[in-house]
Amino acid sequence: MTTTADDVWRLLAELVEAQKETERCFQETERRFQETERVLKEQSLETERRFQETERILKEQSLKTDRQITRLSQEIGNLGGKWGRFVENMVAPACETLFLNRQIPVHQVSQRVKKRLDGKTLEIDVLVTNENHVLVVEVKSSLSVDDVKELIKNLTEFRQFFPEYNHKQLYGAVAGIEIEEGADKYAYRQGLFVLAQRGENVAILNDTEFQPKTWYNP
Repeated sequence: MTTTADDVWRLLAELVEAQKETERCFQETERRFQETERVLKEQSLETERRFQETERILKEQSLKTDRQITRLSQEIGNLGGKWGRFVENMVAPACETLFLNRQIPVHQVSQRVKKRLDGKTLEIDVLVTNENHVLVVEVKSSLSVDDVKELIKNLTEFRQFFPEYNHKQLYGAVAGIEIEEGADKYAYRQGLFVLAQRGENVAILNDTEFQPKTWYNP
């Protein structure tokens, strides 16, 4: 079969059209790629924006929580101090009659007695004195064994801080609105008076056979 000039021109025309279609498809593909890239970029920016917004909200909530915790800690601290003073104000007046019933006359009751010596400080919650006795009372809203041990340490150092009482017998007592398990028995075995709330009053838990320990310098 002989190819004519018309056939050649027809084939060339088809080739040109095919190239145009290929170019059009390529451009359409490029356009779709760019559109996809644009959408992904917008989604990435939106994701980043949401992430930053979430981070900002979490940071604000964290700061708010920190402020609430700080305020709560301060309120608890203030409450603890007020509660401690309340306990001392219950115990101190009760000492006048409680120890009188144990043949320890009370001439003076002092609260929050503090003494400094060689850079150290000894603070007594309630100090009861008469001509022959001095009684140190450690007051806690919740009394633990560790509190009892702390009082024993203070009693062994007491005469160093308060030599003016060296001629008197030194006794110790612990007092608490609540007493942790075993703390009262431990204090009793150490020769300490144990005071606790009974209704609206304060009472000595030690039985009548109890003999208090007299504390001296170690």
